[in-house]
Amino acid sequence: MSYRVAVIGTGTEPDDPDEDGYAMAYHHATAYENHAECDLVACADIVPENAETFARVFDIDDGNVFEAYGKLLETVKPDIVSLCVPPAVHDTIAIDCIRSGVVEAIHCEKPMADSYGGAHLMAQEASRHGVQLTFNHQRRFSDAVRTAKGLLDEGAIGDLDRIEFASPAGIFDYGSHSFDLCNYFNDEIPGDWALGQIEYGEENILFGSHNENQAVVLWEYENGVSGLGTSDSTDGRGPTSAVSCHHRLIGTRGTIELGPSGENEALPTLRIRRAGNEEWEAVETDDGLHSWEFIDRAIAENVRCLETGEEPELGAENALNATELIFATWESARRRGRVDLPLKIDDNPLEAMVKSGELTPSTTEDE
Repeated sequence: MSYRVAVIGTGTEPDDPDEDGYAMAYHHATAYENHAECDLVACADIVPENAETFARVFDIDDGNVFEAYGKLLETVKPDIVSLCVPPAVHDTIAIDCIRSGVVEAIHCEKPMADSYGGAHLMAQEASRHGVQLTFNHQRRFSDAVRTAKGLLDEGAIGDLDRIEFASPAGIFDYGSHSFDLCNYFNDEIPGDWALGQIEYGEENILFGSHNENQAVVLWEYENGVSGLGTSDSTDGRGPTSAVSCHHRLIGTRGTIELGPSGENEALPTLRIRRAGNEEWEAVETDDGLHSWEFIDRAIAENVRCLETGEEPELGAENALNATELIFATWESARRRGRVDLPLKIDDNPLEAMVKSGELTPSTTEDE
């Protein structure tokens, strides 16, 4: 089986990746090049120079370089599309690809969309049209994460009781990974309720979307497992998280920590403390929690599922469960109370609170 692949939203390849860009299209394209069944044949970007540079790097024919993605779909008719545009236009472009009738699979960058209604509609339309829609929560494919899940499943810490996380940059952007991993550890069980609060005193816009400065959220899944999530301040005042690790799994007979911090610089990526033992035990893993190689693994799994007809781990339903918890946190802050799930909103509560004046984050222009 051979698949014709197109990338929409090439962006630029920054010399020093930061919140202005991580060259995700380049990482997607490199992953496709590593798989013989995928042929990267086209690209599009609203900045023609960006698309042209991308095409030169990946040897794409000049005739398959576009400014308008609609023209790309009409002309090239790709089997697979990687969507690497800002979250605000994820839903519009993904739905256009889905409804084009030519695309079999879409691999979209996270977060899903900048409104809950948009995220929900993407998943709905993909299901209706039989298009495989996945999102790049690639950290699931870290060996450290997989090993932690294996320990959990074999009962190394008893039954899972609680999951905690600390997101370094808001619960929308990086936090999309954080909630997704929580759901992965809890076997994709949907949430039952969420109670959250946020602080947004200084404007923090990442890839065109608002992100709070700090947040804390408590939630519970339908199976009774509870969660605690925090996002750290991004305004230079330093971390204030109550959770001193990337993720913590608390069971009835022990605790597992991924990415522990705060004690010294030599801590292992993964460690476990079993019941009856006060000492932490380091668990060896093949890699850490951050690697561009995970995108290659994610795309390989997506292609495998496309060939076999299996539901991919990174599918829209799983992504929507994580997205629901993000927007439920902001909705809880808007309501000043607990939010029962499923979530019944279509908008973006954080953005709505900014537009209404309920939240007034300062900008550099205010200084």
